[in-house]
Amino acid sequence: MPKIDVAIVEDDDSVREATKHLLRLLGYATASFASAEEFLQSGLVPDAACIITDMRLPGMSGAELQTRLLLEGRRLPIIFVTAFPEEAIRERVLRNGAIGYLSKPLQEQRLIACLDQAFRNPRPDLT
Repeated sequence: MPKIDVAIVEDDDSVREATKHLLRLLGYATASFASAEEFLQSGLVPDAACIITDMRLPGMSGAELQTRLLLEGRRLPIIFVTAFPEEAIRERVLRNGAIGYLSKPLQEQRLIACLDQAFRNPRPDLT
């Protein structure tokens, strides 16, 4: 099975598809999931190099996904996206290793900067 650069965990179909489309244009291999549980049960967790996840998801939240992965010993770069930013949650997920906590509507350049950090591959032409 091919490696996945970015796993997209987002319950909103249109946001998930738009994010997937953008990442593919940027050259990233992606897989997308409508929930944290779907991602965890996919068998693809070990193949993901980075995760972009919505904070509010049906079932397990994005923050709970991060905690679960940490408890399993998986320290993946995670970029959180939320329509409802909360400072206490932002501080907690960043303290736990997240590389981004972005507000919706998503600004492409901020997402690209987080991806560059995750992959340590600066793209000077896009900044």
